[in-house]
Amino acid sequence: MMSGVLGITDIWTYVLGTVAIVLLPGPNSLFVLATAARRGVATGYRAAAGVFVGDAVLMVLSAAGVASLLQAYPPLYLVIKYAGAAYLGYLGLAMLRGAWRRWRDRNDPATPRLIDEVEPAEQQEPFRRALVISLLNPKAILFFVSFFIQFVDPGYAWPALSFLLLGLIAQVASAIYLTVLIFTGTYLAAQFRQRRRLAASGTTAVAVLFLGFSLKLAAG
Repeated sequence: MMSGVLGITDIWTYVLGTVAIVLLPGPNSLFVLATAARRGVATGYRAAAGVFVGDAVLMVLSAAGVASLLQAYPPLYLVIKYAGAAYLGYLGLAMLRGAWRRWRDRNDPATPRLIDEVEPAEQQEPFRRALVISLLNPKAILFFVSFFIQFVDPGYAWPALSFLLLGLIAQVASAIYLTVLIFTGTYLAAQFRQRRRLAASGTTAVAVLFLGFSLKLAAG
């Protein structure tokens, strides 16, 4: 049996729970999908890399005891929560500006057809943006604060190995899911490059979802 291996109390429950949590819609996965749809597979993986690094940082912080600190001082968690809400709102507004530019220039033959050429410079940093989203994502923070650490046996002699295996499982599940989203986005990317109205509509829809995430976090 795998249960109890490397100080993990119930590995199969953790695997199933992690998969379920990864599949829940959130700003990380939405940003990766939107990036791949606008700019293709390679850039989609740059955004995914930001998610992987951000999650890895949260895992290390959880293993180092920051999870207990957040539980002991709820105002600290609220600061992170509202910062995340503000950042998602900022991203949503930036996407709306980009969508407006595409819609305004949809019939102008002189407008460059490449998406990177019509996007504002602040939207062309997918790794950094995905990293910040991941680090300020309450869903990810709650996962590592209230779920991740529950499967480590406090009596195990080498808890770092337990955290390493738990983190590897979470990253593999995330990588598989984000890969599916990225390659789903390739079809959308091809359509967006040919149809400016579709690109503007798609970007507007994603922007509205980001603004919705922001309002939900701020009000929750």
